Amino acid sequence: MEKSRRSFLKIAGVAALGLGAKPAIDVLAAGGGTQEPEPALVRGPQAMTAQQWAMVIDTRKLKTSGDLEPLIEACHKIHNVPKMPKKNHEIKWIWEDEYGHVFPNLHAEFVDESVEHRPFLALCNHCENPPCVRVCPTQATFKNSQGIVTMDMHRCIGCRFCMAACPYGARSFNFFNPEPYIEHVNKEYPRRMKGVVEKCNFCAERLAVGKMPACVEASNRAMAFGDLYDPESEVREWIRSNYTIRRKQNLGTSPSVYYII
Repeated sequence: MEKSRRSFLKIAGVAALGLGAKPAIDVLAAGGGTQEPEPALVRGPQAMTAQQWAMVIDTRKLKTSGDLEPLIEACHKIHNVPKMPKKNHEIKWIWEDEYGHVFPNLHAEFVDESVEHRPFLALCNHCENPPCVRVCPTQATFKNSQGIVTMDMHRCIGCRFCMAACPYGARSFNFFNPEPYIEHVNKEYPRRMKGVVEKCNFCAERLAVGKMPACVEASNRAMAFGDLYDPESEVREWIRSNYTIRRKQNLGTSPSVYYII
């Protein structure tokens, strides 16, 4: 145990030497199992920008697992998320869960059955005050200029402090090489390697070329995405017009994903 601890501290110390360098703008990890130089995210002329990107999910339009599957598949397919054979090794960027797990602080003894038994989408909340960023010893996870909590997987040393700090269970760890478990490789999005954490990035690479996040595009108007601080944005309109809740907002993380119930 002491030897393992010394090894970790040694690795963390070496990684910390690079903290003076500016993190990559957004995460695009190396393909295969090698640590290749990480390319910066190139923004095209149609790039979408915001002060704080936010998402609104209308759960009234997503009532069954069948409604959620295309959204999850769209996200995982374009981001080369592997389908691991064992549940405790699964990698997930966006997933389905029940009301009591998604909103444990709002779970009451008597809940409307249509809500209690409705499946809910869960993903990284891209908090305005993200605890995962504060605990990362190498700045592998950071909040970019547009409010997206993203990752530079080349800086990740696999300590999993961010996983422990995240109150939403939104991060996954690659215990094994994910390559063999990617069914259809999207060559436009780099793959990961064993020993790093990964999660939803609000499709930063799509925003950079003027496209909406994959899940939003596949939702058939059941989800909205936009700038939380633009009073004219679609997300603000949906929030104004509907009763919304957020996950564990009592923790002070200021999550940027809203749910219409």
